[in-house]
Amino acid sequence: MDASIREISAKVKDESVVLQDLMREVGKVIVGQQYLVERLLMALLADGHILIEGVPGLAKTMSVKTLARAVDTHFQRIQFTPDLLPADVIGTLVYNPKDGQFTIKKGPIFSNIILADEINRAPSKVQSALLEAMQERQVTIGETTFPLTKPFLVLATQNPIEQEGTYPLPEAQVDRFMMKLLVTYPSKKEEREILERMSLSREIKVNPVMGPEKILALRGLLDQIYIDDKIKDYVLDLVFATRDPEQYKLSELKPLIAFGASPRASIMLIRAAKANAILRGRGYVTPDDVKQIGFDVLRHRILITYEAEAENMTSDDIVKSIFDKVEVP
Repeated sequence: MDASIREISAKVKDESVVLQDLMREVGKVIVGQQYLVERLLMALLADGHILIEGVPGLAKTMSVKTLARAVDTHFQRIQFTPDLLPADVIGTLVYNPKDGQFTIKKGPIFSNIILADEINRAPSKVQSALLEAMQERQVTIGETTFPLTKPFLVLATQNPIEQEGTYPLPEAQVDRFMMKLLVTYPSKKEEREILERMSLSREIKVNPVMGPEKILALRGLLDQIYIDDKIKDYVLDLVFATRDPEQYKLSELKPLIAFGASPRASIMLIRAAKANAILRGRGYVTPDDVKQIGFDVLRHRILITYEAEAENMTSDDIVKSIFDKVEVP
């Protein structure tokens, strides 16, 4: 192994200790759900937003709130409802009749960690109000543009689309989420532990483990993680296979994919793979890092056709076929 890679790995091993402490702190409240907690930490490291889907009662909201308490930053929860307005999210101009002037009232978006709860319960005009904030890290109210404080992270929860009273998110917004996570029911053993912890009235205290400066420092470390050109090519092959499956001997997928993954998918795959390497205490990316986060990064970026729906195929099925066929370096 190259000396510089060994040096980065040693640095990552030292710096990533705080991440294990953070996971333990979150684990005081959240039982199981290691997959969810690890992805939340990856988003924190890689400066990406996360969309979490699952039926009500699976601790989606509680996981985000617990993470926000363990990370000493400003936190806001926005409950999305059918009557929510864009101004309720980003803020608005308020007229003062005394002096005839408009003053700016900032909305809850001006925080570090935003929990957009049940995001698909609000109509698309409200969901779109998040677009500028999520991508540009800034908000415009009236004629004034305000930069958002770093770190800025949107963690959104949504109910399955089939549920009553839900609005599908616009494709442009879905693409801005680094990962889409599917949260499932806990095991019987985990649910027993949940019963033991949560049936008591006492509140479980969560202590802050790190602040904004540490998060930004870890993000600087992420840029130093080594990734070989062969793995970059592997990532590009995976993404291009969603657009032109025939080129990768996946012609059976051609009629099932309406639109493949965007270039943003390639960027997010690389950043998420680097974040996964940091969590594992490594200073370099392996193909396994890409495989472990591949489904989460790609599933919401592949739009399937009616033919795929008729065959009960999901985007996860398509991603699995791609990972099975594309050659691993």
